[in-house]
Amino acid sequence: MRTNHDSRAKVILHLDMNSFFASVEQAHDPSLKGIPMAVAGNPKHRRGILVTCSYEARALGIYTTMTVGEARRLCPDLVIVPPDFEKYRAASTAIFDMLRTYTELVEPVSIDEAYIDITEIGGLTNAIGITEEIQQRILRELDLPCSIGIAPNKFLAKTASDMKKPMGITILRKREIKKLLWPLPVIEMHGIGKSTEKKLNEINIKTIGDLAQSEELTVKLALGKNGLRLRERARGNDFRPVDPEAAEERKSVGSSTTLPIDETDEEECFKIFKWLANKVATRLKKEHLAGTVVMIQIRTADWQNQTRSRTVLNPLYKEEEIYKVAKELFIKHWTREQILLLGITVSNIIPMSELHEQLSIYNYEKHVSEEKINGLVTQIEKKFGTGAIQKGSFKKGRGNE
Repeated sequence: MRTNHDSRAKVILHLDMNSFFASVEQAHDPSLKGIPMAVAGNPKHRRGILVTCSYEARALGIYTTMTVGEARRLCPDLVIVPPDFEKYRAASTAIFDMLRTYTELVEPVSIDEAYIDITEIGGLTNAIGITEEIQQRILRELDLPCSIGIAPNKFLAKTASDMKKPMGITILRKREIKKLLWPLPVIEMHGIGKSTEKKLNEINIKTIGDLAQSEELTVKLALGKNGLRLRERARGNDFRPVDPEAAEERKSVGSSTTLPIDETDEEECFKIFKWLANKVATRLKKEHLAGTVVMIQIRTADWQNQTRSRTVLNPLYKEEEIYKVAKELFIKHWTREQILLLGITVSNIIPMSELHEQLSIYNYEKHVSEEKINGLVTQIEKKFGTGAIQKGSFKKGRGNE
């Protein structure tokens, strides 16, 4: 006999803070409310990049990743403030702490996103009431706006939260996906980027509906296991639980090596770290993972182990990014002892399909460079698919956080 718990329909919320960095700045300084404003990595520089901007700025055609110079040409009175990531992290902690007053089934996805399973605390009957209360409490107590999607699983909840911003609440039922999702091009689906879109188009899959109705073998040959996961989600199926310990339980990816001699040459150590970063990045790519903590291990010739780590705002998966952090940690902490072993580990792992980037003061110039070199469109969306920058799902305009 099935228990009530087994038979109860799942109700998952996806909470997405609206224009988070800008909203936090406005909460701290009310004079910034109701005006075009932006957070920029280097506001004194015409080529500084907008990390995010207010909805008043967006209404004027300003968007995330636009340069300060471009934005001020559109709006000479645009108010720009520098980023304060400690402030943003404090706000993020307060949001997640508030969510946990409702249920322990809260899974943070990034600094401004979380899944919440409300099945046991209200389910379908009280879903709207609970969601409205959460939204209004965050607005009233923290002065921050958010959008929330309500659905039977994570994928549909995430899709729903993107449908109405700012301050939206959207219910997406599985029976509605044929009408609402299937006619859309595959690039509009969360988890699909330019590279995946190209591969799907090559096998004549143009829309989400095409993907949902495709042959399993065809998709698997083109995209492997990730293709099958995407196909299931296009059909409205996603069985991932909301796991409050997901970050701790997800495995780390690392590699270490014993050196042929007790090494004291810094340049030789850099070469080893480069090789290790390549091994770790290859594994991350193969398993469609990324992580926000980079740790290095140093074992000295007298068998003393040292570990040093750094947490980064944006999940890493590329060799050059992992190597850069590892090298900096090594330069800062190595005290010139003879080295027997070196290692790199990336932890706090998330699936690549959930990868979410908030532009930071550390990477805004990188994006400008990549745009110039590659001739890409100027807007870099915040969500990534496997191996490529991706448009966020259900994006109706630029910079729709």
